[in-house]
Amino acid sequence: MIVRQKINDDWRITQPYESRLANACGQILPLIDRLPVRFQHCAQAMPRSPAWVSAICARKLNQSDADVINLHWICSGFLSIEEIGKITKPVVWTLHDMWAFCGAEHLASDDLQARWRVGYCANNRPTNESGIDVDRWVWRRKQKAWLKPMQIITPSAWLADCVRSSVLMRNWDVTVIPNVLDTSKFKPIPKAVAREVLGLPLEGKLIIFGAIRGTQLPYKGWDLLQSALAIVSKKLPGAQALIFGQGEPKYPPSLGMPLHWMGHVHDDATLALLYSAADVVVVPSRQENLPQLGTEAHACGCPVVAFNVTGLKDVVKHSVTGYLAEPYSIDDLANGIEWVLADDERHLQLSAHARERAVRLWSREVVVPQYQAVYQRTMEVLGG
Repeated sequence: MIVRQKINDDWRITQPYESRLANACGQILPLIDRLPVRFQHCAQAMPRSPAWVSAICARKLNQSDADVINLHWICSGFLSIEEIGKITKPVVWTLHDMWAFCGAEHLASDDLQARWRVGYCANNRPTNESGIDVDRWVWRRKQKAWLKPMQIITPSAWLADCVRSSVLMRNWDVTVIPNVLDTSKFKPIPKAVAREVLGLPLEGKLIIFGAIRGTQLPYKGWDLLQSALAIVSKKLPGAQALIFGQGEPKYPPSLGMPLHWMGHVHDDATLALLYSAADVVVVPSRQENLPQLGTEAHACGCPVVAFNVTGLKDVVKHSVTGYLAEPYSIDDLANGIEWVLADDERHLQLSAHARERAVRLWSREVVVPQYQAVYQRTMEVLGG
């Protein structure tokens, strides 16, 4: 495994930089890689990666003893579009967002006339953009560099459908394999114990929302959840909400219930405690691949409420492990939260089914053989 920054002593994990000077230079690459984005002006700021500089050269990968190269998230100056195209070994690419088949965008519109569906032409640019069309420049570079098909893996059926509908990858083979989850780390902990360790109230229903910058990124749906929580507070007196992934803002919203701001969480043990302390986890996103917030919560026996869209449908089994609300309906999102919390006996059944679903679909013993089968098939088909 090659990573940008190694944080442990596992000999199987390496960095592309072999000296301190090279490592220091490598830290500058993400800044350099983002420079072209400054020349494209958009009404709504969304993550973008031009991928025009590279910390890794394809020659190093081609000369390695690997039978298959499995790409994951390779942006921010790690592996450029052109270097990806120079890899001669069979490539399996696990997509964690839409970037691979879009322009520079990591998330894009999913409508029928989306540019990644019809092509990035000069005359179909969104009217709210100006400056250099970086998205079109990046997409055309991908089209030119990626002449040899790669085996694509997507964690959700929704993202697989997007790949099959894209101009760039519609003729490439796609397999749906969920992200692996360590169900021995993410497992139920007695609620009273979890709350006591975290210093949370021992009584009352606890609703959890969490994402890095989750209150700032529009697609995470924090605006929708705020309105839903205001409704829930009137129907379920005593309910409380916990937010992690960001600290308390200067002017926190008043939603009619106590809000606990946990800040950034950096370890799996604390995450498992948070999910176990919760009565329900809400994922109000407008668009997601296969959110770890949902799968990890299920592994800890916590029901999940989300909208019935994109990869969220792969996480929650409606009325069995949680509730899938009508897309973007604040009232139905509130109804789903109330439905999960209103009946203790039903909540116990939802929790048990959530844990069973996580072990059955996302555990290491289930996911790893699926990857091994894809590796073997890729070597046979793509000439490894």
